[in-house]
Amino acid sequence: MNTIVTDEGFASDDWSGEFVALEGLSEDNAVALDLPSDADPTVLQGKLDGIDMIRVDFPSFADGRGFTLARCLRLMGFHGRLRARGHVIADQYAMARRSGFDEVEITPEMAERQPWDQWKARSNWQSHDYQSRLRGSA
Repeated sequence: MNTIVTDEGFASDDWSGEFVALEGLSEDNAVALDLPSDADPTVLQGKLDGIDMIRVDFPSFADGRGFTLARCLRLMGFHGRLRARGHVIADQYAMARRSGFDEVEITPEMAERQPWDQWKARSNWQSHDYQSRLRGSA
C-alpha cells in the first residue's frame, strides 16, 4: 500500500473508493478521478462539484505539468481533495502544496528512501516561499 504525505506526516491511504479514468467520467460514477499530467482541465468545466478527489499522475521527476494542472483546477473552483501521485520528491513538496495539492501519494520504497523528516523540512511551505518573503519585506 502506498504512503500518503500531508503536512502532519506519513499516513496510510484512507480513500476506499475507486478512481475513474478521465475517459470513464460520467455524471453518475465519479467521486474520485485519475488525471494524467497532460489532461486538459477545461474538459472538467461544470463537472467539478460532483468530484470528491482528483489524483494527478506525475510520470517522471522532471515532469512539472501536474503542478500547473493542480493550479488550474483550483482556479476553476475545485474544492475537493487534490492528490499528487507518482514521481514527486520531498524537495518538490512545497511546490505541490502551493500549487493546490492537499497530499502526495508515494510508494513504500520512496518513503523509505525519503523518510518523513525530509518531507517535514518542506512542510512549512506557506511562510518559506519566495513570494511570501518578498511580500513581507515590502
